[in-house]
Amino acid sequence: MSETRKGREVRKGSEARKGNEARKRGRAGSVATHAVLSLGALVMVFPFLWQLLTALKTLAETSRVPPTFLPDTWNGASFEEVFTALPFREMLTNSVLNTVGRTLGQLVFCSLAAYAFARMRFRGRNVLFALFLSVLMVPSSLLVLPQYDIIQGLGLLNSAPALFLPGMFSAFGTFMLRQFFLTLPRELEEAARIDGAGSFRIFWSIMLPLIRPALAALAVITAMWSWNDLLWPLIVNTDPAKMPISAGLTSLEGQFETNYPVMMAGSLIASLPMLLVYVFLQRHFVQSVALSGSKS
Repeated sequence: MSETRKGREVRKGSEARKGNEARKRGRAGSVATHAVLSLGALVMVFPFLWQLLTALKTLAETSRVPPTFLPDTWNGASFEEVFTALPFREMLTNSVLNTVGRTLGQLVFCSLAAYAFARMRFRGRNVLFALFLSVLMVPSSLLVLPQYDIIQGLGLLNSAPALFLPGMFSAFGTFMLRQFFLTLPRELEEAARIDGAGSFRIFWSIMLPLIRPALAALAVITAMWSWNDLLWPLIVNTDPAKMPISAGLTSLEGQFETNYPVMMAGSLIASLPMLLVYVFLQRHFVQSVALSGSKS
């Protein structure tokens, strides 16, 4: 009996030691993981921190060699000067109109096209979809001239619609939403048709609410791309009051000298709306990216 008790005590002691070692390894792994994630977060946040500190410096400090990290004199005048150096409010309004117009257009038109390609049967569907995907291989710069001719022919140069009309549809958005529509069970459609629902009613009331994560992801991607678009606004709108903020900030870059504090202040203000959009839609965006390749 004593030997049996001793054996049990030895086994319990061995198991306790193994458990302690496993917990120590787990704690060490957790510390290493958090250290790596903290370093990655610092790398991601540092450009915004540098942007803010540069906006709070004077022009002389930004030109100093070697550069300084913290400003000698904290100067917030750049945030006021940016509103006088540019028609900043008008440019922000144009950026909002451009972003909202493109985003809503892509959510409507891409979802309709994606539903047709994913759930409807018609002659030449696969060939037409392959043609849609081929657009992804065409550089967007090749489409600038024909799009400019169309906008000019419509008499829309130097106007807000000229900014967002060519970007209200995309092959990428159609492909992305099609992948989500393919994951939905056909029994939902069959049950709705038995109840007398038509194709558009099924699309609007049943299918569309089920792909809200994908719609949120497409909204975030399109909004960020539209807000930061530079080439097309510079070509189609030459009037500063009709430019979005992405194109307007480039006018602060001079040939011989650039007012970096004012430029950084304007860039910081211009980046805040997109940060808020991502914060509010982050959960849906991450969920959609995780599920986007679940079915082809």
